Amino acid sequence: MKRSNFFLRIFLSIALSLGLASCGVNNIPRYDEQVKATWAQVENQYQRRADLIPNLVSTVKAYATHEKDTLTAVTEARAKVGSIQAGANLLNNPQALKQFESAQSELTGALQRLMVVVERYPDLKANENFLALQSQLEGTENRISVARRDYVQAVQVYNTEIRTLPGLIWHKLLYGDMPIRDTYEATSKNAEQAPQVKF
Repeated sequence: MKRSNFFLRIFLSIALSLGLASCGVNNIPRYDEQVKATWAQVENQYQRRADLIPNLVSTVKAYATHEKDTLTAVTEARAKVGSIQAGANLLNNPQALKQFESAQSELTGALQRLMVVVERYPDLKANENFLALQSQLEGTENRISVARRDYVQAVQVYNTEIRTLPGLIWHKLLYGDMPIRDTYEATSKNAEQAPQVKF
């Protein structure tokens, strides 16, 4: 009799585990980890851009020595971005996230102004180093856009899960400490308008 109770308990444990796994109890932590992973990719692309900027600035400096204000603005914007502590904790602090996004937006604007300055220097526009850096920067901006899109989608999936059944129940019972996530928002005043950059 004891042996049959033992097998019954094992069977019930397995059935309960499979039932819980198939009812979505693990979705919330899985989606939360996806949000964190996609945010890490956004940060990765921002870091790639930050790493390219010193090379771009020094290349432009060689040609445009009297464009000091623009070069200083780019350097200061990059320093401001670098001073903000990024990481997983940033996702849990909406105000810090907005500050981070604002600094990134400021850096984007400074880079756009730098590209307008470049227009005045035909020799610079033909320089192989500059063209390579410009191409890498354009590619990075595209990667940032894709990474932010992926982050927004991951936040949407996560937030939908904790606001709809059965995720709502699991959230209240087991994961109440996991907050609704803020999504990426454009912080630039004219974000809906494409910048006018001519080459």
